[in-house]
Amino acid sequence: MSAAVSNVDNPLRGILCMLVAVALFAAMDAAMKSLTPYYSAMQIACLRGALAWPLVVVWLVSSGRHKTLLKTRWRLHMLRAVLGVVMLWAFVFSLQTLALAEAYSIFFTAPLLITAMSAFWLKEYVAPRHWIAIAIGLVSVLFMLKPDGDKLISFGALMALLAAFCYAVSAVTVRILGRTEGTGNMVFWLMTLLSLGAGILAWPDWQPLTSELWLSFVLLGVTGFGGQIAITQAFKVAPAALVAPFEYTALLWGIGFDIVLWQLYPAFSMLAGAAVIMLSGLYLLWQHRR
Repeated sequence: MSAAVSNVDNPLRGILCMLVAVALFAAMDAAMKSLTPYYSAMQIACLRGALAWPLVVVWLVSSGRHKTLLKTRWRLHMLRAVLGVVMLWAFVFSLQTLALAEAYSIFFTAPLLITAMSAFWLKEYVAPRHWIAIAIGLVSVLFMLKPDGDKLISFGALMALLAAFCYAVSAVTVRILGRTEGTGNMVFWLMTLLSLGAGILAWPDWQPLTSELWLSFVLLGVTGFGGQIAITQAFKVAPAALVAPFEYTALLWGIGFDIVLWQLYPAFSMLAGAAVIMLSGLYLLWQHRR
């Protein structure tokens, strides 16, 4: 009952938490991109989970959430872990060739994919006009999969799209898992299994961590953990339809990091495609809120 009341009474807090979460995740993604010249995508995926893991444990123990860790649905957690490994690997791989803003623009198709998948897996009703919005958003992705040299499409863009697909499937899984389990279980097992799974796959080509990159490592752990807590709190204290649109502020952070850190400026095709995708997603959220 108290959670339901907070959802209604704290919209400003929810929006602020979402803005903080997006900023932290953008900083985390910038840190991951800074590591791509030195480490493989799979090793960076492992580091994303492993560096945040100690902070997750401290949070669980201090809040008493660790007591229910073994009362869990292992199959769904394993599925989320596999999806998490593939998603992070694909997204980091895309950052090797794409600017942050470009990767974000394609990744913004995730809300559209979540709506479409909910119709099939969760048997939720999706109106015909919603399907049109989904189709328009996905068609805009084809516009953004621009040729890369003599190739038909950009491989980096395909990896970003694969990451969005895995994220969407994971989000639907969370909606099922959340019916019986708390946030602590989901965060802990995702970080644990992600670190182990990606670590095993990255081990043959594992490169030692160098002290010169300590700032990126610290940012990766702190921002990953803080962003996870902030986004969880955002959806806890305010309606999802209210706070979800603020996820699109990631594009502003992405453009900012691209310009400041790598002197990369957004192309018109990327901005146009991102605008169509975001408008499609906002339309779906507006309809859902109605």
